Amino acid sequence: MAQNLVIVESPAKAKTIAKYLGPGFKVLASYGHVRDLVPKEGAVDPERDFAMKYELIDKNKKHVQTLKQAAKQADALFLATDPDREGEAISWHILEILKQDKSIKDKPAHRIVFHEITQRAVQEALKNPGEISMNLVNAQQARRALDYLVGFNLSPLLWRKIRRGLSAGRVQSPALRMIVEREIEIENFEPQEYWTIEAACKAEEKPFKARLLQYQGEKVKQFSFTDADQAHQVRRTLLDLAQGRLTVVKVEKKQRRRNPAPPFITSTLQQEAARKLGFTTRRTMSVAQQLYEGIDIGGETVGLITYMRTDSTQLAQEAVAEIRDLIASVYGKDNLPPKPRVFKAKSKNAQEAHEAIRPTSVGRLPEQVKPYLTAEQYKLYDLIWKRTVACQMIHATLNTVAVDLACGNEDNLFRATGSTIAHPGFMAVYQEGKDDGSGEDGDKILPPLREGQQVALEDILADQHFTEPPPRYTEASLVKALEEYGIGRPSTYASIISTLLNREYVVLENKRFKPTDIGRIVNKFLTEHFTRYVDYHFTAGLEDELDAVSRGEKKWIGLLKHFWEPFKRLVLDKDSSVQRKDVTQEALDEKCPECGGQLSIRLGRNGRFIGCTNFPECKYTRNLDSDGKAQEPETLDRQCPQCGKPLQIKVSRYGKFIGCSGYPKCRYVEPLEKPEDTGVECPQCHQGNLLKRKSRGGKIFYSCATYPKCRYAVWNPPLAEPCPECGWPILTLKTTKRRGTEKVCPQKHCGYTAPYEETEAAEAAAAGTG
Repeated sequence: MAQNLVIVESPAKAKTIAKYLGPGFKVLASYGHVRDLVPKEGAVDPERDFAMKYELIDKNKKHVQTLKQAAKQADALFLATDPDREGEAISWHILEILKQDKSIKDKPAHRIVFHEITQRAVQEALKNPGEISMNLVNAQQARRALDYLVGFNLSPLLWRKIRRGLSAGRVQSPALRMIVEREIEIENFEPQEYWTIEAACKAEEKPFKARLLQYQGEKVKQFSFTDADQAHQVRRTLLDLAQGRLTVVKVEKKQRRRNPAPPFITSTLQQEAARKLGFTTRRTMSVAQQLYEGIDIGGETVGLITYMRTDSTQLAQEAVAEIRDLIASVYGKDNLPPKPRVFKAKSKNAQEAHEAIRPTSVGRLPEQVKPYLTAEQYKLYDLIWKRTVACQMIHATLNTVAVDLACGNEDNLFRATGSTIAHPGFMAVYQEGKDDGSGEDGDKILPPLREGQQVALEDILADQHFTEPPPRYTEASLVKALEEYGIGRPSTYASIISTLLNREYVVLENKRFKPTDIGRIVNKFLTEHFTRYVDYHFTAGLEDELDAVSRGEKKWIGLLKHFWEPFKRLVLDKDSSVQRKDVTQEALDEKCPECGGQLSIRLGRNGRFIGCTNFPECKYTRNLDSDGKAQEPETLDRQCPQCGKPLQIKVSRYGKFIGCSGYPKCRYVEPLEKPEDTGVECPQCHQGNLLKRKSRGGKIFYSCATYPKCRYAVWNPPLAEPCPECGWPILTLKTTKRRGTEKVCPQKHCGYTAPYEETEAAEAAAAGTG
């Protein structure tokens, strides 16, 4: 029997596909990329038309050997890697390696593509094999070469001008710029005070509120009332005019439609999973990969969703037919539009041959497959299923009402708005999440009102507000911004974010990105000296050119030449003209209080600080506050016990502490907060009690109050009870998941342990020892 070798990327995918094929097929995995550029200078040679030197990836050498052995015994090869540029390049690399063996060289090799791992899709692909698309391969090679050339030339420059270990990337750098610019915008934001006036009303025993629309014939705007005196004067005037009643002068009713969101593409899935599930982009793509490659559903392994790296919103006709059948049977025919919905992709370079992300069969209801999925897999599958079904349902119909109420006369008007859902349509299944600052409020329901009706006025409220800066980026809003600017592609968003976090250019605070000191300095250097290469439009234009290569409209060598020559000249120029101190130091209009030299904001091991430019002769330093502004240490009304100079509150990488103002001549320090006294005498020196302290790493320990004279310390809470075996003056309380809380002798040579009863623990806690 003929033996055909099918090569895919992952073992999970191989396992799923193997079950769909007969005994004449063998399915093996390459375990991702099999080779990459050699990790040293010269891997891309601009002098030889950007010739690229590849080498096998160490961890995949054994898998390549397995593929070679299987290929020697096979009659034909079928390359079934993922249906995108990366997948096409992997197939090409595999074939290039296999064809180096003479016994494999002349064997037929076919490229097969499918966007879902189902028996029908796989067998259909085998019936229609094709060839490797060199346009896609060259687009991927061009992207890899660009990233290499930028990384291997800019990163060493950052090492020389700022600090070793830094990196700059073609796509990560504009993303960093985006985060830093938002932070600067927040820091420079000056809040403005404004006041709103609202009427608290009641009709039909139902309370509702109406906002002041017009006052004394003038339309009320955001900053019509800017201080408390003005707002409260308006409130008193309106209360006098109203005399406890408002009159309905206009009721305007409308119906509006809300259409469903299109099915998921990679970027919208990442955004929605971040908003609704709290998933990071990397986590979303990892779980989606599992759903795509195959899950064992009651003995049958099947891919539950279509390929998750796509920018197309199209759905296959057979999928749409199945979705419409399900809607009609489960939600009723009145929720089915006359014609299937067709969505147009926002991306001008969307690959319309691909499909949106959808369940391979909507007949697999989330609740039915839930027993076979992990919690994460279920949540993501449920999200994809609901979005897919909702996108083919009828629009939602909302009844909206706007009511104008006169206060005394029609020169003073309040307006109340509200809406009710007349027909939920797709909203019965799914509603899209919103980002911070989207400005969309929940729908308010008003009581029925008619023109001429008198409405009870319970009070008029004057509320103070301040304008707020734009919010920091979340993963969802950052992905959305990257997509809108055309920076990177959906499949790269997760790696962009991971790189920024791993390089410590940004940190996550309350799930929002904040640039670090080093991130800001790297961004400042790049935006000042490599402006063009961190420009959003330039980066997006380069992505468009790569897409043109993938469509065969542009030559990849020409693209690289056009990029490389000016970039190389700029790197050489900046290497010779930019001084390190100009990058890492920012001069201040202030003299050093110790030597009279110039002060500057400098970059240190622990971030930015203020220091004297006469360092190392003068070692004067001062901290910056959280906004990056100069901060004078707070001087305490106490003198240093060693030299008599005033003590100050200082800040280190480990937090605030008290130190001598005479530093570095005097190095006296003490903790800002007094350590908690356990009341247990030190068993070693008997001259002080054991105090509860925190290590630099944040871990709690207990040490002698006379430190550094006595250095005795234990990690576990001490107990003023001698060891019954060795007689050591104290025991400690050790808690583990397996054994609970026990009394343990801290002496290593003594193995005494005993259970610690709850009543005993309560008594010890009350005594302050536990």
